[in-house]
Amino acid sequence: MSIVTVQLGQCGNQIGHEVFSTLCSDICGTHGLCSKKENESYHDSCKERFFCEEESGVPIARAVLVDMEPKVISQTLSMAARSGHWKYNSQAHFCQKQGSGNNWANGYSVHGPRHKEAIMNLVQKEAEKCDRLGGFFTIMSMAGGTGSGLGAFVTQCLRDAFPTSFILNHVIWPYGTGEVIVQNYNSVLTLSHLYQSSDALLVHENDVIHKICAQLMNIKQISFRDVNQVIAHQLGSVFQPAHTAGGGSGYSRNPLGDLMEALVPHPEFKMLGLRNIPQMPENSLAYSTFSWPGLIKHLRQMLIANAKMEEGIDWQVRPPHPGSSMPSTNKPLHFNTSIANLVILRGKDVHGVDLGSFQDPSLYTSWLNPQDAFNAWKTPRAFNKYEKSAALVSNSQFLLKPLDSIVGKAWNMFASKAYIHQYTKFGIQEEDFLDCFTTLEQVISSYTNL
Repeated sequence: MSIVTVQLGQCGNQIGHEVFSTLCSDICGTHGLCSKKENESYHDSCKERFFCEEESGVPIARAVLVDMEPKVISQTLSMAARSGHWKYNSQAHFCQKQGSGNNWANGYSVHGPRHKEAIMNLVQKEAEKCDRLGGFFTIMSMAGGTGSGLGAFVTQCLRDAFPTSFILNHVIWPYGTGEVIVQNYNSVLTLSHLYQSSDALLVHENDVIHKICAQLMNIKQISFRDVNQVIAHQLGSVFQPAHTAGGGSGYSRNPLGDLMEALVPHPEFKMLGLRNIPQMPENSLAYSTFSWPGLIKHLRQMLIANAKMEEGIDWQVRPPHPGSSMPSTNKPLHFNTSIANLVILRGKDVHGVDLGSFQDPSLYTSWLNPQDAFNAWKTPRAFNKYEKSAALVSNSQFLLKPLDSIVGKAWNMFASKAYIHQYTKFGIQEEDFLDCFTTLEQVISSYTNL
């Protein structure tokens, strides 16, 4: 099944480009470390998901590019074409001249309705090219105006136009110290609107990825491109083909559907976090060896201690003892309760890996059966030059702290009516803000009470 990617705003277009580049270099690479037959079916499955073939043999990304200013889109199109490995469809982009000025309301209430028809026509065309449409993957930032405001609007339009397709929103969480004064408003408005129309939100925090670049990748002067490449690597490790548990011999048919089925058992809980291990500069790979038990042990501790990467994990955090009927308030400090987890293993000897430690009932909320709460996908095909690698997609309390903090900051500004006039002039009223706060307070309280 094919996925149509919708890249929104500067951030979405830059990350989208890195994602397609990562997928492409992975399938063109000779580092598969698996049988020829396995490699071919992996190759075909990825191509069908993310690219459509054309006569010249250059794969074309199944993507629609949207931005309210032309610069980033034209850069992105030409960079892809220059790579020679893949390109965008030169007709599938929409841009304007004026930008959204980091104002969510401008993107949502002005640009959205004004350009709805043009944007949805492009999406419709891409969707019609798919033999089987698996759903939509949107990439956007929460802090600015186009990605967030127009992104929320376009997601609603997708939901109306394709009521039965899966929609996964990939959202970039802004730096805590932030580059945009109203980023907390924009974030609150984006998240609460996406919560209404999306099937799940997959979140990357800029601060976390920045740390990974500094501490694991040893990059001295970190650029947005470095950050985006780490994000693209993590996304690729989830979306490249893998075998699902009951999937028989073939690769999973519908990656978005399988992801939602494994991780989103209830519409109140749809915030997904992603962890990836190992991560290191390419030139260190040759000197490193990894064992599956070691990787799995680290990944599990990253999950329960809510660690962002494999360095600096708090090994003191333990799951609560089974059978101790503690009220949720007395939970061991910092323990991260999960609703559902998905582990994706890639590389050699995957089929013998023991994942029993992830099936421990004490990791999960009491209202779900641990058998239903944990899933594993595997493939012997190595990913992106890593002989062995594991990704964890988790629906858990990962995002509780950042969510609580962003809502708190936005509320403090709202209470003093700071900058509200910038939104009301585009038709977003104070009641709309209050509705958004209510939606997110409910999400926070549901995750807190796991």
